[in-house]
Amino acid sequence: MPRKDCPQCDGTGWKPVEVEGVRRMTRCDCYGLERSELLLRQAHIPERYEHCAFENFDIRRDNQSLRWAKLNAENFVKEYPTDFGLLFVGTTGVGKTHLAVAVLRALILRNGVECLFYDFHDLLKAIRDSYNPVSQNSELSVLQPVLDAEVLLLDELASWNPSDWVKETLQHIINSRYNHKKVTLITTTLPLGETQGRREVRAPSGEVVPNVELTLNQLGVTLRSRLYEMCKLIEMSSDDYRKAIKQAAYKFPTA
Repeated sequence: MPRKDCPQCDGTGWKPVEVEGVRRMTRCDCYGLERSELLLRQAHIPERYEHCAFENFDIRRDNQSLRWAKLNAENFVKEYPTDFGLLFVGTTGVGKTHLAVAVLRALILRNGVECLFYDFHDLLKAIRDSYNPVSQNSELSVLQPVLDAEVLLLDELASWNPSDWVKETLQHIINSRYNHKKVTLITTTLPLGETQGRREVRAPSGEVVPNVELTLNQLGVTLRSRLYEMCKLIEMSSDDYRKAIKQAAYKFPTA
């Protein structure tokens, strides 16, 4: 929609231009700007990540892993539309969500693509909260935008000891988007190997469980294979950026 107070088009969305002495009408700049602002709102990018862009992504200590990840993310935007998504894998605080959101914002602002951000755990909670034993319409009202979005970002795809319901729900989402050739971006801390990633975790009950193996296989080997088929893998390795920033903020100058 055009801006109603635009001085160039008076809110019509069309402005006059002169081409080789011929007066013509063309789309006003405000039309694209309004659409971009609308798409950004509809993408539901959390306020904490609204600033994320390629320009302010910090490649710490000339880290080659982060440089490669940024380059691949930028190339993805340049090459869009594509028939594959991106799977960002790395430890907490490495910058996965920053890069993934930068991709969303670039697709919206440069290409006018309809995108949607969803934290994986928030999505599961929204589906559970909408459950109606009499009708499935409420659950579908949550799932349908996730299935239909031209580009979906599922952030923090991780689950310790996932239930069958979690696996089935995720499989439904991934299979539906795969079958309809929808582009999906995913960030996860789950490592790739079959026998790596053992660490102490806290169960939903609050109990601390030691030596738990966390890999993408937790979500099912078949699902893992499908993710690799529909997404380009981007592995990111670095220190925890958020931890480093916090520590720097509390450093006091010495005499």
